Amino acid sequence: MPAIIIDKKKVVFEGNKSILQVAHKAGIYIPHLCYHPQFDSVSEVRSLEKIFQGGVAHYGKEGEKFEGCSLCVVEIQGREGVFQSCRMVAEDGMNVCTDSPNVKRDRQSSLAKIFETHPHACLLCPEAEGCDRKVCSPQINQEERCCSKFGICELQKVTEFIGINMGLPRYIPLNSPVIDNEPLFLRDYKLCIGCLRCVNVCKHVKGIDALGFIINKEGHVVVGSKEPTLKESGCQFCGYCVEVCPTGALTDKVASVGKRELFLVPCKNNCPCEIDVPRYIRFIKEGDFENALRVIYEKVPFPEVLGRVCFHPCETSCRRGNLDQPVAICALKRAAANRSGTCVFPSNVRKKVKKKWKVAVIGSGPAGLSASYYLDIFGYSVTVFEASPKIGGMLWMGIPPYRLPRDVLNRDIKLIVNPGIEVETNHRVDSLRDLFSAGFEAIFVAVGAYKGRRLDIPGEAIEGVMEGVAFLKDVNSGHHVPIGKSVAIIGGGNVAVDSARSALRLGAREITIFYRRTRSEITAFEEEIEGALEEGIKIEYQVGPKKIEKVNGRLMVEFVRMHMGDLDASRRRSPTPIKGSEFRLDFDSVITAIGQTSIIPDGIDTTFNDGIETKVNPAKGVYVGGDLLTGPGTVIEAIMSGRKGAILIDKFLEREGDTDPLFAEHETVRFNTDNDNIYMDRDRSLMPALSAQERACSFSEINLGLDEQTAIAEAQRCLECDLRFQIKPPFLPPESYLLLTEENIHDISEAEGVYLLYDEHKKLYQITGVENIRQALMEEYRKEGALRYFSYKEEPMFTSKESQLIQQYVKKHGDLPPGNKEMDDLF
Repeated sequence: MPAIIIDKKKVVFEGNKSILQVAHKAGIYIPHLCYHPQFDSVSEVRSLEKIFQGGVAHYGKEGEKFEGCSLCVVEIQGREGVFQSCRMVAEDGMNVCTDSPNVKRDRQSSLAKIFETHPHACLLCPEAEGCDRKVCSPQINQEERCCSKFGICELQKVTEFIGINMGLPRYIPLNSPVIDNEPLFLRDYKLCIGCLRCVNVCKHVKGIDALGFIINKEGHVVVGSKEPTLKESGCQFCGYCVEVCPTGALTDKVASVGKRELFLVPCKNNCPCEIDVPRYIRFIKEGDFENALRVIYEKVPFPEVLGRVCFHPCETSCRRGNLDQPVAICALKRAAANRSGTCVFPSNVRKKVKKKWKVAVIGSGPAGLSASYYLDIFGYSVTVFEASPKIGGMLWMGIPPYRLPRDVLNRDIKLIVNPGIEVETNHRVDSLRDLFSAGFEAIFVAVGAYKGRRLDIPGEAIEGVMEGVAFLKDVNSGHHVPIGKSVAIIGGGNVAVDSARSALRLGAREITIFYRRTRSEITAFEEEIEGALEEGIKIEYQVGPKKIEKVNGRLMVEFVRMHMGDLDASRRRSPTPIKGSEFRLDFDSVITAIGQTSIIPDGIDTTFNDGIETKVNPAKGVYVGGDLLTGPGTVIEAIMSGRKGAILIDKFLEREGDTDPLFAEHETVRFNTDNDNIYMDRDRSLMPALSAQERACSFSEINLGLDEQTAIAEAQRCLECDLRFQIKPPFLPPESYLLLTEENIHDISEAEGVYLLYDEHKKLYQITGVENIRQALMEEYRKEGALRYFSYKEEPMFTSKESQLIQQYVKKHGDLPPGNKEMDDLF
């Protein structure tokens, strides 16, 4: 195989590669800014006649060649001058030098040219490290200071590697614009260094070619979009350009540096169960509904149920919504379950050898069944105890069939309750002691919240006044419930709206929901409220009941209007009755739905804190979850609670906490393919549904689901925000690590300063300022832990330097270094 010599080191390579590529593959750093590891090479790109920055056209001569940053120059033995290593093809036998005096001089000259039009005063400031760039002690003008990426900026790191011994020129602003009036991205062209990475990644990686450049009459590279706006230019808002930008010229409008994926893939990170939304949508986009369903099953065991009743916070946060309308994520989850054909749960993920431990689950609602599902996967013998004759908890008891058909619910439950899970219905557990006596080593309690709260007003015990959950349970069980023609619903949650819509289907024709707060504070799902209004149900806001009486066989309710006062404990404005505003209305029936509570078995400490991490009895392994823990919540929150409960029990019994079964293989990301295109001009797919007139006469399901082709078309609207994190990171200058050995420490002076400790993977663990670096490092060495490397800086103001370096770490990672967690209160 061919080989070249780089700085006296022999490097073997194959294929047609540039010297820069060969060097980087061998771990030899050559500074660069226009090249990026995601590119096969620095492609030949030519200037355009015209580009746009914020709708303003800029003109130049078309077809001019991009010369590059010239920071990657090297010398080649036997050839005069220096050569750009990104453009020079490696040839067998070449002898390359990357750090000769000529090379260093050329790089510094090229670097100075870049900084002529890029603000850089902070690079020369001794107080810059950790500075927030807002309050400037040397009182340098704002436009001359570096941007908010200082400390994590690639240009800065390259500059530190090359050095600025020759000094830097005075910054000459070009009056370039800041474009902040377009979706998702902020473009600060005064920070652009014309490296063309954004142009190359858009054209050669994404395959869109929405960006371009011109060379103006002063010889400066000017980058912009090909049309006045990004959307008109064909931009698909993938964010690849932001990932490769070496400065702060391209940034996301809403993002945190340390927790970027949390902000930039919000559909996944706002899902209580952390379903990998982009991944299953990508499978649907490819027509692979089976693997899409497998991805969903990795995090939840109720895909068909959630495809109908989830309140989909993923859609509220979907970044596509900043452009037009969010992707119909919930409908696509339902499509994956409906279109995959058969049950696809891979049975081989369950442990073939059962563990010795027995676990009891009290309650068969979404929390209890989810805990059972994961405990069974982990290999435990699971027994579910359910007080009712049916399993499913509030899924069958509280959600009407027009939202959740019973055959759909039964299909999801059938998949969960396999031969490895024993279910005992009509079995109320009143004491945990009985279960421990029966040999269970851990218990998950998820009894739900199905006992309705009282109004505490005169007359609520009169015949004809019903509690909402009990009413829904009777209706959903098929019992005959006489309701009459006129019905009052007291409350504003989902139970209230479900009760109103169920009453309509039982024959009531005058139905009014009375809610004591305002429209913006009602807690029922928006689509359920809109559905009720379409069906002719009325809602009266800021009205509360005072008393109920029986008058001539009718229920007379006295109401009072409410004034919204100060914030209460729930952080909502407290409704206060308006004196003299009372009025009376009569009804055939009244349904109260103002909240629910739980019936707690003996042995549960009712003072436990919110949060699934709470162990009620650590010695016994008792865990609580679902509505019992948090109060009435949503189905997906209950499912999340059950999964976390199973994980905690696994940690308690086996110290494993094996949390993430993989049912569908992670696909290889293929950039620049036909299937990579996103349909920017496509409207959100509408869910086909029964008309309001058709709904009123039966409990038939309202929403009918997306067909296969519509689901694929909707999936093609997804921006695939997660793929940007598959872009390779830039090849940065090497850090100055030393092995944590006695020999290396012995050579360090006993000076004041800061030392940094790293683990075996060279990940920063701890930053510490001390009076004696050598002594402190020797103490760290004697601990004989997992830390393998260190670096240090001599600094008389070591406490200030420590603070600055920690702030810089937090700015990059969004958290303190692991070894500095005890300083959490200070940062």
